[in-house]
Amino acid sequence: MNEKAFKVLGGFFLLLVLLSICNKSDRRSRYTSAEQYDVTVQTIIPASEGLNLIAVGELLKKAKDAEEFERLLNSPDNGVNNLDLNEDGKVDYIYVTEYGDDRVKGFSLTTQPAPGETQEVATIEIEKSGSDANVQIRGNEQIYGQNNYYHSRFGLTDMLILGWLFRPHSLYASPWGYGRYPSYYRQPSVRPYNDYRRNVSRTTGGSSFTSSTRSSVSSTVKSPNAGKSAASIKAPLKNPTSSQKQFQARNPSKQVKSSGFGRAKSRSASKSVTRSSSVRRSAPSRSRSFSGGGK
Repeated sequence: MNEKAFKVLGGFFLLLVLLSICNKSDRRSRYTSAEQYDVTVQTIIPASEGLNLIAVGELLKKAKDAEEFERLLNSPDNGVNNLDLNEDGKVDYIYVTEYGDDRVKGFSLTTQPAPGETQEVATIEIEKSGSDANVQIRGNEQIYGQNNYYHSRFGLTDMLILGWLFRPHSLYASPWGYGRYPSYYRQPSVRPYNDYRRNVSRTTGGSSFTSSTRSSVSSTVKSPNAGKSAASIKAPLKNPTSSQKQFQARNPSKQVKSSGFGRAKSRSASKSVTRSSSVRRSAPSRSRSFSGGGK
């Protein structure tokens, strides 16, 4: 075989090797492409992050009576209330109802996400012991999860409202209702979560309220709104009732579709995932030391 024939044969074998390499590379590329999926990560902010319970306790220290406490809770200037249970983009009005006996006084905080529906959000109970008062705030378990308490102790002269509470007076019950508000009230729009977090941190900084998983109040006084829950809640709940679950299944939270308060934008990234076309993860609960909003 002459030299020219060897060159032709060598070139033929080289071509076969190159074709084989290209074929394997193409198969690997098609396999990798078929196994690549968009992984969408959703950050879900629970409803509890719209009302910081430690900040609520700090507002209580500024009020002289229950009516003023209700006004402070709903004042946009304080920025403590950012609840939007029905996700209409407007902050929910919080109604204050007073209850108690000679030794323990309480406030029930409620909202009305829809006409004829009442949702208890939290209770505040104040137990007198000598010259001191034990102040306890409890978040409603549907919104904040089970056994969510905040405690602090004050002298009876440390807060104006304590002197008023333990003097004879008629129990206060908010005269307002769904769509009926005080003349001075203008329903504000919901703040973006990060703005709310920055604002409320200025209120809670240095607070004496500490978190706990059990009650520190010995009395058995009961809130008049205990057990009241509203079905028409779209915002994510920690421990929803069966009727709330059914409503949310039919009316999912806007957080899965858009951004805004509690609605972080989805972040998509192309990753190699085996036998799964999408992954959804909920953001971990915010630290209780910051938010006072749940576990």
